[in-house]
Amino acid sequence: MKIAVKVCGMTDPANIRAVAALPVDMLGFIFHAPSPRHAAMLDPSVALALPRPPLRAGVFVNASVRDVLEVARARHLDIVQLHGDESPADCLRVRAGGPRVIKAIPVGEGDNPAIDALPYVDACDYLLFDTRSTGRGGSGQPFDWSLLDAYDAPRPFILSGGVSPADAPRLRAWKHPRLHGVDLNSRFETMPGIKNTLAIQHFIQELNN
Repeated sequence: MKIAVKVCGMTDPANIRAVAALPVDMLGFIFHAPSPRHAAMLDPSVALALPRPPLRAGVFVNASVRDVLEVARARHLDIVQLHGDESPADCLRVRAGGPRVIKAIPVGEGDNPAIDALPYVDACDYLLFDTRSTGRGGSGQPFDWSLLDAYDAPRPFILSGGVSPADAPRLRAWKHPRLHGVDLNSRFETMPGIKNTLAIQHFIQELNN
């Protein structure tokens, strides 16, 4: 089964267009002011001019449901990724407003992601497992994927957390039955917010060919 590819955290119009020309499935734009990849200053016309696919995803951290939906409408987002302490009820309220929802679940040593994810299984379209960190919006560090072996809920998930160009063979061999896609960010950059399109292209070729 094909593994979907989400490329997240872009800020430069030319770079965004170059990534969108690759066989990627989602483009992620971060709307969280502390992030060096904050996309609030990006002209909405850049993303609006892109073809579909890829789908447009917006990443939010503990924003109000009202603010999330306002940005989603203004930016014509297909998917909203909630990356903070949002409740299942928050996820359902965003989902009811139109966009699909990805809920991020932090994973670290001693965590049980199969249990932690259960309250959200019926409240979102996808889960996203990311490395637990003190910051918000991703740390760029990997976690132990074996912690997901026990996850067997019906909701598909996206793997995040420091995925690197070298991980394509391992992902292809992993074959987790609930794995929908993989999230690429800081390990595929030449600088914060600027993606290495050649590295992404090679990764996709190795992942799904």
